[in-house]
Amino acid sequence: MSALLAEVVRSGYVEGTHSGAVLALRADGSVALSVGDVDRPWFPRSSNKPLQAVALLDAGWAPSDERQVALAAASHSGEPGHLDVVRTVLADLDLLGCPPELPLGPEAAQALLRAGGEPTPLTMNCSGKHAAMLATCLLHGWPTGGYLDVAHPVQRAVLHGIEALAGQHVRHLAVDGCGAPQHALTLGGLARAYTRLATADGAARRVAEAMRAHPWYVGGTGRDVTRLMEGVPGLVCKDGAEGVFAAALPDGSSAVVKIADGAARARTPVLVAALRALGCDAPVLDELATTPVLGGGRPVGEVRVVGELARLS
Repeated sequence: MSALLAEVVRSGYVEGTHSGAVLALRADGSVALSVGDVDRPWFPRSSNKPLQAVALLDAGWAPSDERQVALAAASHSGEPGHLDVVRTVLADLDLLGCPPELPLGPEAAQALLRAGGEPTPLTMNCSGKHAAMLATCLLHGWPTGGYLDVAHPVQRAVLHGIEALAGQHVRHLAVDGCGAPQHALTLGGLARAYTRLATADGAARRVAEAMRAHPWYVGGTGRDVTRLMEGVPGLVCKDGAEGVFAAALPDGSSAVVKIADGAARARTPVLVAALRALGCDAPVLDELATTPVLGGGRPVGEVRVVGELARLS
C-alpha cells in the first residue's frame, strides 16, 4: 500500500495529496526512515542512469573526460553546453536511437524554436546515455543497429551491472521513454545501488566523482538535481520521471523516493525529508523543502510533506 507523503496546499486549502514510498538507509545499512511499500519493485526511470553509466564503464567504454561521464548519467536540459559534450562522445549522431524531442529545459526549448530549430534525438534529455551506449558498441565492434534490444550485448552488460550494484535480480523489464530497456528495482535495491555508487572503487567511483564535479551536466540551470549536488558537499543524486529521486551521501547513507501517482512536484520535498532523517543539513534543503504552487505566475500555495516526514522538516 502507498502511504501519504505530501499534500498540496493552495491559499490555505488542502486540495490534493501525494502517496508513495520513501526509504533512507544509514551507512551501515540500518533503516533511518521507511514509509510505504519499500519492497515493491518500481521503475526508477532516469534514476537508473548513473547505474547504467557504471555498467558501461565496466564494459569498456573509455570516455575522454569526466563531463562525458556526467552526461552519460544525465537527464540534461538540452542547453548548448550539454549538446556540445554529447557531440564529443559520439561523432555520428545519426546512430542515436532515442526519439526526437525538444530540450527538457524550457529556456533551451524556446531558444531552439526561436532559431527555427526542431526536436532532434540530440536535444532529447537522454542523448548522453545513448551516445555512451553507442560508443561502447563501437569500441567492441558490436552492431549499432538494435543496440536498444534487451538481447544486445550492451544491454546485457547494463542489466548485469545494475543487478550487481543493487544486489538483487531484476524481475521486470520495460521500455523507457527514450526507447532503452528500463529495469525495475525495489527501493531497497535502489538505495543499496546508490550506497555502492557513493562508496565503491573503480567505475562506480568515477561516475560518482564526475557527477559531483559536474552537477550542471547531470541536470541543468535551475534544476533540483543540480542544486542539490551543488549545495550538499559530496552528495550524488539523480531524479527520474514518474516521481522518482535517489541520492547518497559520501559516507554511503542513501535516500530514495517514489511518488505513486508519478507527479514530479512532490519528489524533492520528500527527498529533502529523507536526507534530513540521515542527519544531512544544508541551506539548499531549506530552499527545496517545499515546491511552490503557482497561480497567475506567482506563488499561491505549496507542496509540503506530511506526517512523519513533516517532523523531519
